[in-house]
Amino acid sequence: MPKFLIERDIPGAGKLTAEQLKAISQTSCGVLGKMGPQIQWVNSHVTADKIYCVYIAPNKEMVLEHAKLGGFPANSISRVSATIDPTTAEQTV
Repeated sequence: MPKFLIERDIPGAGKLTAEQLKAISQTSCGVLGKMGPQIQWVNSHVTADKIYCVYIAPNKEMVLEHAKLGGFPANSISRVSATIDPTTAEQTV
């Protein structure tokens, strides 16, 4: 199933409290529960003014629907073509 990277412009995101992040997470999980098992939230990374989220979904439209239902911005959605990490350097081709 495809993976997507979602960029969400949220001014002041880095200053959100643990309680606010928990509430956002609960909203996201609630929407995911209603949408069914085809869409999954992998993780999110919070920066000063953005949140970057990784989702697994059959298509971009489902990711957009999640954002709409949750009231989240989805300023950019990109399909992940590959994931690399330090172990990639050790792989033999």
